[in-house]
Amino acid sequence: MLSNEIFQRYELKYLIPFEKYQEIAKQLTANGKLRYDKFGDGFGCYNIVSLYFDSDDKKIYYETRNKLRFRQKLRLRIYDDATINSPSFLEIKQKFNKVVNKRRTKIKLADAYEYLKYGNQQGDLRDYEPSNPQIMNEVESFRSLYELKPRVVVSYDRQAFHGVEDSDLRVTFDYNLMARDNNLHIEDGPGSTYFVNPNLVVMEVKVSQSVPFWLSRMLSEFECPRRSVSKFCTSIDLMEEMQQSREQSVNENLKSLIV
Repeated sequence: MLSNEIFQRYELKYLIPFEKYQEIAKQLTANGKLRYDKFGDGFGCYNIVSLYFDSDDKKIYYETRNKLRFRQKLRLRIYDDATINSPSFLEIKQKFNKVVNKRRTKIKLADAYEYLKYGNQQGDLRDYEPSNPQIMNEVESFRSLYELKPRVVVSYDRQAFHGVEDSDLRVTFDYNLMARDNNLHIEDGPGSTYFVNPNLVVMEVKVSQSVPFWLSRMLSEFECPRRSVSKFCTSIDLMEEMQQSREQSVNENLKSLIV
């Protein structure tokens, strides 16, 4: 699944109703410009579960929320029904001047967990058998510098399309966006709480240069305004709101007992 290790592209995001997603998806294949992503099922569909990291003082969260010119994230990702022995990806996602760079290395999920527990304390990072040792070193440097820890699991279903003539063009639709922070084992499957309305879909257009004219015109006809959506920040906001609600409920119960 998605074996490329280095990406550089522009990513344009839209938040659209589920019904509009279905209409656009049909149109994308009907005009012959795009086809279903080869890494998905027969319709380009697959599931993604990611473990995101942050520091105790939320450096990553605030970099993203404040839209710093340069910002980055670290995540551990699996696809579909993965087990502890399935391949996973340790990925650094960086954004600078609106250009997205992704660098990731393939690693068995069990080995990824071992790395997160021990880091380089047990010797060379190559002992974890990453597909790209250089990127593994970058992951370790980033994790150590920011003192990153597992923070939240984010999951969603995706339908993806890629260009027939333009191989760098991708259009993805993410739905069933859910999160959890009480169980950070990604092999246990999708999250338990929606952090985006289940009737909405995050659409992304991913290009190396500019969006083709035919696609821009189609999105205009479907009245799709650009809208920034951070899956990481939105899920963190929801988890913190839920935690505050639980604490408030406990405090109210304690007060009632005292009275």
